[in-house]
Amino acid sequence: MPFSLSFMQAKRGVWIKLPIELVNLVETAVKEGFWYHHAEPSYLMLVYWIPETASTIPANASHRVGIGAIVINDKREVLVVQEKSGRFRGTGVWKIPTGVVDEGEDIFKAAMREVKEETGIDTEFQEILAFRQSHKSFFGKSDLFFLCFLHPLSFDIQNQELEIEAAQVISGNAQGVTSLVIQWMPFEEYAAQPFAQKHELFKYIADLCLAKLDRSYAGFSPLPTTSFFNDQISYLYSNIQDLKRTSSADHQ
Repeated sequence: MPFSLSFMQAKRGVWIKLPIELVNLVETAVKEGFWYHHAEPSYLMLVYWIPETASTIPANASHRVGIGAIVINDKREVLVVQEKSGRFRGTGVWKIPTGVVDEGEDIFKAAMREVKEETGIDTEFQEILAFRQSHKSFFGKSDLFFLCFLHPLSFDIQNQELEIEAAQVISGNAQGVTSLVIQWMPFEEYAAQPFAQKHELFKYIADLCLAKLDRSYAGFSPLPTTSFFNDQISYLYSNIQDLKRTSSADHQ
């Protein structure tokens, strides 16, 4: 597979998209200097950089996007779950529903979907309260985690046996004695869990909840918008509360 001089002068990088049916050609391409760029269920992408300079071929996707869903009802009770698998299995820790955003899925839609799948609760998305970036967290990739605030539209929890050990809430009296399992956990009990007190991220989540509930903390809400290049709808997340306040002041 040698490259001609004219070809090398016209091109700097070469991409080969091999369908899964032609996987037998991978060895031949690699021997000619190609390397793996990324793989999907139906194909493998290989690339080759021709000049004797640093490659400027764009890297493969570098981040995974996840969500955490804070769902709080009018009684200041938060929707919590215990996982059957994963790092929290068997710990007794009550946590908010979490999940990964699917390809082509908007963040706010992912938050509502994950809550519905895990608990059966229908929700209305309100805001992104905060987000965290971490690195080397999943197959060596970085991770973006968006903490979302949602309002419940239904209240009857449906346990999902494959994912959730319990989707329920424990309430108690002043002495801290737990009563029968009900549907929602008072926020103060969620925040008072030893695990939540010990780990910084859980403490920040609790602080953000309090700021939202008691101190008019404003997060970021999705604004539908279109691109200069096409009419496809995408979403700009912004502080709509302050944006409206600023716009009103400008028109006075």
